Formats: sequence, C-alpha cells, structure tokens
Amino acid sequence: MEQYPEQLSGIFLSGIFQALADPTRRAVLRRLGQGPASIGELAKPFDMALPSFMKHIHLLEKSGWIHTRKEGRVRTCVLEKKPLAAAESWLSEQRALWEGRTDRLELFVTASRPKEKPE
Repeated sequence: MEQYPEQLSGIFLSGIFQALADPTRRAVLRRLGQGPASIGELAKPFDMALPSFMKHIHLLEKSGWIHTRKEGRVRTCVLEKKPLAAAESWLSEQRALWEGRTDRLELFVTASRPKEKPE
C-alpha cells in the first residue's frame, strides 16, 4: 500500500475531505442524508446569494459526494455513498495504524520500567 494514496477506488480522497472542510457543505450533506432535495430547498437555510451557494454544490458534485439531475426547471441533488465508504475506509486504516503504534509504545514503556522489588 502506498504511504499517501491519492486515489482510493476511483475516488480522490483529498477532494472528499476538502468538501467536508466547510460547515455549509457538511450541512448540505447532512440534509441530503434524509433524501434528495432541490437546490432551492438546500439553499433556504443559508444566508448567502445563490451563486455563492452554487459554488458549494459544484464542489460537492466535483468531489463525488453528490450528483444532480435537472427535471424541468428544478435541479435536484442526491447523496452518493461511494465517498462516505472511501472516507470511512481511510479513517479505519488510520485508526488501526495509530492503535498499533500506541499499543507498541505501551509495551515499550511497560517493559522499560524498573521492576519493583518486594519489601
């Protein structure tokens, strides 16, 4: 396994995590977890101009978190599952790596302590 894989199962991890870096985008993803929604519905809770909000939508779409479809005059967003699985997989790998390191550190510290002599 590469030290820092840029791509995992066809999904670029840096884009996945970049998309999660912004609270507006996280809120959009949280809402889409409940089901598909129109751009207007997603933009409603945010105090920003529609062009600014659309930048967030485009970044989420480019990073693979969502896909959009247009029906008439309404554009609907749908959450994709692949990025979540990729992020979860990467985080699990990192957790296992660090748990192994902390376990080895604990063994080292325990083994290097001077043995206590009974009184």
